[in-house]
Amino acid sequence: MIGRFAKSPTARPSVILYEYPFNERIRTYLRLEHLFRRLGELVPREGGANRKEVEVAVGVLLRGDGTFLLTSRPPGKVYEGYWEFPGGKVEPGETVEQALRRELVEEIGVTIGAVHPWRVERVDYPHALVRLNFCKVFEWTGELHMHEGQSFAWESLPVKVEPVLPGTVPVLQWFARERGFDGATHK
Repeated sequence: MIGRFAKSPTARPSVILYEYPFNERIRTYLRLEHLFRRLGELVPREGGANRKEVEVAVGVLLRGDGTFLLTSRPPGKVYEGYWEFPGGKVEPGETVEQALRRELVEEIGVTIGAVHPWRVERVDYPHALVRLNFCKVFEWTGELHMHEGQSFAWESLPVKVEPVLPGTVPVLQWFARERGFDGATHK
């Protein structure tokens, strides 16, 4: 039986889905998806509908074995503790490459070699509308030092750290397609 109708003289017909053969993970996913959709409708956007888009340079540091660097959001910042690729805002007069070079020295203490622009993704967070310029980086000098109190991890698919920042998820999906990875990219 897929469902049954409630039979009460005062109740409107509704479908009860507890007998539907979903497994618990799918049911949980659907509830969360609905919740996030509703939250997106209810959470006011800072700056209103016509707010300015913030340009962000993001470094996707890749080691020879294919692992990539993720860092946690520092204490006191929005989405504290969420995992992301390192980077930051492009300041007026800067190019994406210049901003990425500056941000990676300031944030994680490395000086990067060649910057390879990869993809651009627009993400609408409640606190900001951001345009994420993802750049692959294969060479850097210096030891990783988290200047803002964040943590770091070298990851592969599926990533083990959690929670993952929403703006990071598309990158994990792009990696999955590039690498022929079939499965969940994160927890």
